[in-house]
Amino acid sequence: MDFNVKKLASDAGVFFTRAVQYTEEKLGQAEKTELDAHLENLIARADCTKNWTEKIFRQTEVLLQPNPSARIEEFVYEKLDKKLPSRTTNAELLGQYMQDAAKEFGPGTPYGCTLITVGEYQKRLGGAEREFLHTSAINFLTPLRNFLEGDWKTISKERRLLENRRLDLDVCKARLKKAKLAEAKAAAAPDFQETRPRNYVLSASASALWSEEVDKAEHELRLAQTEFDRQAEVTRLLLEGISSTHVNHLRCLHEFVEAQAAYYAQCHKHMEDLQKELSSANGDTFPNAFAVNASTSGVSSGPTPLSTATLPGASSPSRPPNESNPLESSTLKIEEVKPPATGTRKAKVLYDYDAADTSELSLLADELITVYTVPGMDPDWLIGERGNQKGKVPVTYLELLS
Repeated sequence: MDFNVKKLASDAGVFFTRAVQYTEEKLGQAEKTELDAHLENLIARADCTKNWTEKIFRQTEVLLQPNPSARIEEFVYEKLDKKLPSRTTNAELLGQYMQDAAKEFGPGTPYGCTLITVGEYQKRLGGAEREFLHTSAINFLTPLRNFLEGDWKTISKERRLLENRRLDLDVCKARLKKAKLAEAKAAAAPDFQETRPRNYVLSASASALWSEEVDKAEHELRLAQTEFDRQAEVTRLLLEGISSTHVNHLRCLHEFVEAQAAYYAQCHKHMEDLQKELSSANGDTFPNAFAVNASTSGVSSGPTPLSTATLPGASSPSRPPNESNPLESSTLKIEEVKPPATGTRKAKVLYDYDAADTSELSLLADELITVYTVPGMDPDWLIGERGNQKGKVPVTYLELLS
């Protein structure tokens, strides 16, 4: 190993003079060269960009992978430059558990069959999530990471060099100032009456030495000023590139939003398909189960206790059309309908309702009644009971209670 003692000593001397200059500046004992306003603004903008990019990057990582242990594992694999093994998403794992349970319960049973169906759709949701995570990592996280670990490190390195060049420049300015003061003091005319001729010769010699020192200090100052100006220009060009970084991150942000929108739309489509499949498959086992839920949600989106009943001057909803099929009209006799053993609920009446015929039950606002459904009944209607009275009531006039 070639150990250069002279270079080591020189570097140590430069470091020491910089440290002294920095300390004196902090104590207010030395002058400091200020950067121009444009460069200062670029530096402040770059620092702001770095800080917020880092926060957005970290929080996006948390959003895409909430598990801290998994994030640490991904970080280790990334630093080792190894491919991360495929990880099963929570939805895929849930789907697999449901399908395994269905095999134990019996795939031919209603519960087992439904578990298989729901499990399959959970796996589809997990697949959509996996694709979203992969797309977001490539299109959004990777550009942010490249900026923080690449461009920003280069900018930080050049800024440190600029700071060192500034310290060297200020050291040269201080050295030149001291040399000029010493030269002026040495060049002062001696008092021949009190000064011996020998001292006069020494004074002239010292003046010449300080003059040489001033010339040397001026030369070093010119070199330091040139180095400082060159480094300031390099740093300025790098900092002006932050604008291009903003444009690139804006494009990545649009791609991230598009990936999110596609993911949630895909999940919504899967859940709609699952509801339709369960509604058609379980219609005989749980008649009107999904239809009643749909009509109940229709009540909340239309007249509800919060949106209509509590407002002054609110009018009751229009009478729902009683479009029962002919079979229901001819076979459904209210007096013969019996409440089911389970499935009855309490409901609060929101508006007064006048029965249109003997099969319907008139209602008074704010009263409580018992309601239930029967197979083959129109989902917009329920059977209501109040004491010994019984009849069909419109769902839109009720608030179903738990």
